[in-house]
Amino acid sequence: MGCGPRAPAAGPAPKPVLAPQSSGTTALLQAVSAPSERVVWVSGHAAVVLRTRDGGSTWERVSVSADTTLEFRDVEALDANTAWVLAAGPGSRSRIYHTRDGGRTWSAQFVNRDSSAFYDCFAFWDAAHGIALSDGLLLRRTEDGGVHWPLLPDSILPRAQHGEGGFAASGTCVTALAGRYAWVATGAADTARVLATGDRGATWRTVAAPIPGGSFAGLATVAFRDTAHGLVAGGNLGDAKGRDPNVAISEDGGRTWTLSGRPPFPGPVYGAAYAGSSRTVAAAGPGGLALSTDDGHSWTALDTLAYWSVGFASGRVGWAVGPRGRIVQIRLP
Repeated sequence: MGCGPRAPAAGPAPKPVLAPQSSGTTALLQAVSAPSERVVWVSGHAAVVLRTRDGGSTWERVSVSADTTLEFRDVEALDANTAWVLAAGPGSRSRIYHTRDGGRTWSAQFVNRDSSAFYDCFAFWDAAHGIALSDGLLLRRTEDGGVHWPLLPDSILPRAQHGEGGFAASGTCVTALAGRYAWVATGAADTARVLATGDRGATWRTVAAPIPGGSFAGLATVAFRDTAHGLVAGGNLGDAKGRDPNVAISEDGGRTWTLSGRPPFPGPVYGAAYAGSSRTVAAAGPGGLALSTDDGHSWTALDTLAYWSVGFASGRVGWAVGPRGRIVQIRLP
């Protein structure tokens, strides 16, 4: 019997490529927002805010405040010109600034006057509508692009547990999606919880997450790729070598959560982000960087260096940031 030509043997599957980029700073970078594959904003300690318009080939530092002790632990950008940054800290150290001209000028939209509050993260549905979280389970919502940030009434929110709030680790303890959905990941209390809304914060439901809580444990990050499929992660933020379960997934919009596989790096997860609407999600923490292509069920190590946050511009390109000005571009196959 004759035989035709053999098909060539399949080669190894292409792998993600990590490309370190020069940030021009040694500050701890804690948040990343990527409106496109060319435009990315990054923020961190020492009042650092960086922007690139060429995919990270060059980064420029934009000045927000003369107070260089502010810690900009979250940034949300719409494009090369429009962005918000959130400074986290006790009392008036928590602030929100806004720019419409690429960082040449900034307006102080919110300065916290509550000495017991500490704002951790925020997210925007669009140019007008956003939400911000403080420890104590305080939530503020804007409907005018941040000009006003009124508190949501206690009557529509769950009662806060003792110490409960968000971890200001990566700017991803709250996420907003599809114009009206949002999820909030909490920690620092006996029970880690996920708050969810489908009407821009008018009503909320609350579900316990299967990740252990504690005074320095619980959830640090939440990410959804659509209104059904999402992931929360965290762990014990005080245990750099811990291997306890620290990732949970949902397939019903956050109504139920089940434990999933943990990333291969030790310690907690600080930040997580989906690559567009695909099943690919990255997780970052002081112990390393990891990638899952199956909604967080299984993971592959990408790096063992420390990272605080990760964000994607598309299903192909993202950035991870961390200590000493670390910025790494992630290119997926």
